[in-house]
Amino acid sequence: MFTGIIQAVGKIVKYEGNRLGIRAPFRHVRLGESISIDGVCLTVARKTGSTLLFDVGPETRRVTTLGRLRPGSRANLERSLRIGDRVGGHWVTGHVEQTGRIRKMEPAGSSRWMDIALPPAVARYVVPKGSLAVDGISLTVAALRKNRARIMLIPHTLEHTTLGAKKVGDTVNLEADILAKYAEWQVKGKWEKRKVLSQ
Repeated sequence: MFTGIIQAVGKIVKYEGNRLGIRAPFRHVRLGESISIDGVCLTVARKTGSTLLFDVGPETRRVTTLGRLRPGSRANLERSLRIGDRVGGHWVTGHVEQTGRIRKMEPAGSSRWMDIALPPAVARYVVPKGSLAVDGISLTVAALRKNRARIMLIPHTLEHTTLGAKKVGDTVNLEADILAKYAEWQVKGKWEKRKVLSQ
C-alpha cells in the first residue's frame, strides 16, 4: 500500500528482458520489499549497490507504461507504507488499471494545468475534487469534462516528480481511488442480493 507521495525520482540503468534495474537513493532496502515505480507496485528481486532490480511480467508491460522505459528514463519512486506513517496523499495500491494520455499542458504562473484523457474503466471512478494517482502521484481532480480530468500541478510536483518533463501526447499510468471501487462493489452486491431475494 502507498500514498502517492513521491519520495524520489530514480534512473533506469538497465532493462534486459523482463528485468528492470533502477538506481534509487533508498537505504536499507530488503529483498522482497514492494516499491512503486511510476505507480506500479513491483518487488525488489535483487540489489547491486544503489541499483534495485525488479521483474516485470508481460501483463504489467502490456497494461502500464513500464514496457516503454529505456536506460536513461526517469521514474517516480515510493516505498510502501509502514504502520504509523503519515498518509499525506490517498490510499494507492500500485495496481494500475489502464493508461491515459495527456491532452493539454497549460501554464498557470509557476504552476501548470494538465488535462488527461481517461479510459471509461477509470473515468467511472473519478469525481471532481476526488483523488487520482497519475504515474504514482496522488493528485486532486479539479474538474471532470467528458472523460477528461483537469489537474493543477503545483511547483513542488513539477520539480520533484517526472510530471515536470511530460508533454502533450505522453502516456501516464492511472489508478482511481480504491474506495470508490469498494463502494460500487458493495452497492452492486446488495442490489444483486435484493434481486435474488425478490425472485
